[in-house]
Amino acid sequence: MHLFPIVNVFGIDFDLAAIIAILVSCVITFVVARLAVRNLSVDKPSKMQNFMEWAVDFMHGTIASSMPVHKVRPYLALGMTLIMFIFISNLLGLPFMVVTDAHEPIKWLGIDQAYLDSHGGAAHIAWWKSPTADLAVTAGLALVVFVLVHFLGLKLNRKHYLHHYFHPYPVFFPVNIIETIAKPLTLALRLYANIYAGEVLISTILMMGFAGIPFMIAWQGFSIFVGAIQAFLFTVLTMVYISQATVHDDDEHVEAAAAKH
Repeated sequence: MHLFPIVNVFGIDFDLAAIIAILVSCVITFVVARLAVRNLSVDKPSKMQNFMEWAVDFMHGTIASSMPVHKVRPYLALGMTLIMFIFISNLLGLPFMVVTDAHEPIKWLGIDQAYLDSHGGAAHIAWWKSPTADLAVTAGLALVVFVLVHFLGLKLNRKHYLHHYFHPYPVFFPVNIIETIAKPLTLALRLYANIYAGEVLISTILMMGFAGIPFMIAWQGFSIFVGAIQAFLFTVLTMVYISQATVHDDDEHVEAAAAKH
C-alpha cells in the first residue's frame, strides 16, 4: 500500500503529493489558457483557437441555461477556469504516479522502524495523485464556491436573497439553512468520491500485472469520460447556485419579455 508524504507544520498536516499535483494542475491550466489566446487571428485561426472558441461557446450556452443571457458574461471566465482546472486535475492520477521506496526510517514523514517491519522492510511513498482524489482539495473548491455564491447574493440581490431563506413560509427557515449547507458538501463529496474510487480501481488493476493491461486501457478511456463529466457537473452546479442567489423573478420576466420582442 502506498504512503502519501504528510508534513506537519504548526499542527497542520500538509499532503505533499496533493500540493505538488495542485501546482502542476495550475501550471497546465495557465499554459493551456495562454496558448489558446496567443496569435489570435480572424482570417486564419489555429486549431487551438477554433477549439477554444467552441469551448467558450459551449460554456456560454451552459451558463445561459441557468440564468438570463445578459448576465452570463461576468461568469464566463469563472466557468472556463473551473472546468479546465478540475478536468486536468481529474486526469492527473495513478498513470503518472511517482513512487519511491524507503528502507530506512524517515522521521519527518512518520516512517519508523516498526512501520518498515510491518510492511516487509520498505515503505512505498507516493509523491503524486489526482488533486481531486483528496477530500481537502474538493472541499476547498466547494468552499470557494460557497463563499462566492453568498457574496454575490448579498451584493447583487440582497433583498430577494435573504428573503428566500423564509420562503415559502418562515417556518421553513431551518430547512433552507440545511439546504444551503448541503450544497457545498455535495459538491465536494461527489467530485472526491468519483475520482478517488477511480484511483482505487486503478491501484487494484495494477496489482494484476501484465494481465491487467487490457483492463487498464479500457478504464483509462472511461476515466477521461468520468473526469470530463465530473468537471462539467461541478461547473454547472456552481452556475446554478450563483443564479439562484443572484437572479430573482423580476429578471426572469424581463428576459421573457425581451425574448418575445
